[in-house]
Amino acid sequence: MSIMKIDKAEWKTYFDRMAKTLEGKSVEIDIEALAIGSQVEAQWLPLLGISYDLHEGLLAVMAEGLNHLIRRPLAVYAEVQMGEVVSIEVVDDEDYRHILKLSDPLLLSAPH
Repeated sequence: MSIMKIDKAEWKTYFDRMAKTLEGKSVEIDIEALAIGSQVEAQWLPLLGISYDLHEGLLAVMAEGLNHLIRRPLAVYAEVQMGEVVSIEVVDDEDYRHILKLSDPLLLSAPH
């Protein structure tokens, strides 16, 4: 397991490239801050997309039934295991930590 900081100049390219590799993944979104403690905003929803708008200073995470917007992100970290991104942590300008945990959907066998 390794954690890499993604440079701000690379955010747009990184998330554009990552959007293609995240297709079919599920996401859990946790938010942590002193003001609110730790809260789970979404539990293992199908991930539809993720994008960074440079001009608006906005990172958008789209999941089934939820658009999670992170305004004015200051830092982005990616946790990589065995060559795959398993989580992304985004720290915004109010010191809120948005933690996006990624997983492949569980494949169930057909009923007999």
